[in-house]
Amino acid sequence: MQLTPLSSTQTLFTRDGNPLAVDANWFNPEFWLDQNKVFAQKTGRATAYFFAHKELKAVLRHYWRGGLVGKVLRDEYLYTSMRNTRVYQEFSLMCTLYQQGLPVVEPIAAMVQKSGLIYRGDIITRALEGAVSLCERLVAEQLDETTITEIGVTIAQFHKSGVYHADLNINNILFDKQNKVHVIDFDRGEIRPANTQWQQQNMARLQRSFVKEATRQPHFHWSTQDWQTLEKAYQRAMAD
Repeated sequence: MQLTPLSSTQTLFTRDGNPLAVDANWFNPEFWLDQNKVFAQKTGRATAYFFAHKELKAVLRHYWRGGLVGKVLRDEYLYTSMRNTRVYQEFSLMCTLYQQGLPVVEPIAAMVQKSGLIYRGDIITRALEGAVSLCERLVAEQLDETTITEIGVTIAQFHKSGVYHADLNINNILFDKQNKVHVIDFDRGEIRPANTQWQQQNMARLQRSFVKEATRQPHFHWSTQDWQTLEKAYQRAMAD
């Protein structure tokens, strides 16, 4: 990973070998909107901007706080060092996972903007072609056993590599147009020594997200048997 100071307040992160000429403008949604290069926007806790530039289709995401703290500070984080920023940690982790061949989206660039003891951050990743979240799939259709099994096997891939995901849920699991499973959003994630305690905590969090979404959606194609299929595939892959 390469760190490039753009000014006394801005630091750019790029992946080693990335040939793209990224600059500070890339992290401003208006820059892409003014050129009519934004082809989609997705709103959750914040808006993610999908933009097209030459051969690249990418997603720009700003770092926003959640919970009660987020109502006050919104996007402000305490700066202690560059390596301690959530931006540096997530981008660095994603570069490592991408280089290892794990099914994550390609990290393109990230930026920290520092003002005194406060910083704000943004990250850009390559957009998955035809991406649909697991949540969206389950609202639309029943998954077959092969697809459910693939989800469990994919999570096991990450856990066997020591990858802790801080918010493993059905919105952070994506399918591409070939139906391949990917995991996204590694904010506050890290590589840890293999341990069944945190691995099972990850799985319990995922299971809760199925239950939670089932109560929110009028049509949600998921059952206890589906979870058992997923968990069995996960445990089998962990034992291999």
